Amino acid sequence: MDADHLNKRLHVRFSSKYGSGEGWLEWEFAVNPFSDATELPDDFDGDVRLFPLPGLVMFPHAMQPLHVFEPRYVEMLRESLATDQLITMATLIDQHTTPAESPPRVSPIVCVGKIVSHAELDDDRHNVLLVGVRRARIRREMETTQSFRTAQVDLIDDFYMPAATSKRSELKRRLLTAFGKIIPPKVGSHQMLHDLMAGQMGVGPITDIIAYMMPFPLADKLQLLEMSDVDGRAEYLIELLNHSDIDLQSVSVSEQKIDLQEESSHRPDRNSFPPPFSAN
Repeated sequence: MDADHLNKRLHVRFSSKYGSGEGWLEWEFAVNPFSDATELPDDFDGDVRLFPLPGLVMFPHAMQPLHVFEPRYVEMLRESLATDQLITMATLIDQHTTPAESPPRVSPIVCVGKIVSHAELDDDRHNVLLVGVRRARIRREMETTQSFRTAQVDLIDDFYMPAATSKRSELKRRLLTAFGKIIPPKVGSHQMLHDLMAGQMGVGPITDIIAYMMPFPLADKLQLLEMSDVDGRAEYLIELLNHSDIDLQSVSVSEQKIDLQEESSHRPDRNSFPPPFSAN
């Protein structure tokens, strides 16, 4: 296995009012952080399309399968495919306290993602694989005549403290050790951890991949997404791994069933592993 790739093969059954189907999905939890897939276009100006979902926090370097069928998000997807391939994942918060005339609130910290795979199904439904590219903070939402939300964002760069360089290998070891204590053995954890430790992937991408995979409370995930200090982010993640009450339920990847429901009924199982498709 390539040390910079963590691949999972899931047998997916799609179920919604629009029809059903099934098939194999090659799902990479991570991509090479130096590949073109994790680069923004040279002319990126901070204008993004927002795809808000409840209970989902997207991270750079992680892969998120999306099942898109709502007309407004199909419109968003078509525009993205025709232009820059970008969709920015936003986390819905305080849905029930938002005034009826206002759009649901989203966290100001978001993740700019890039489409790496797209398949159009029957009835204008779409399966998409999105890779997280960069952290960002919403500066303001823009007025638009389109059916989906748009915003201007400021990118958040990872920061590596120069003084901590000599300690970073040990930090990486501590992080992977803490992670290894809680992940279920059925997903090839020992080989995965060995490859990560021996590979060239840095602490920053590793923290993002683990933070994405783990069923932490939403507030903790958003805190990890906001943290640009890589060493501080890794230390915070180690604390969460060592002290959070996590009980991951491993499912055979060849038997895992993922039902794709309407957004209103979609509530991710915080203890499922690997994480499931998200339906819009």
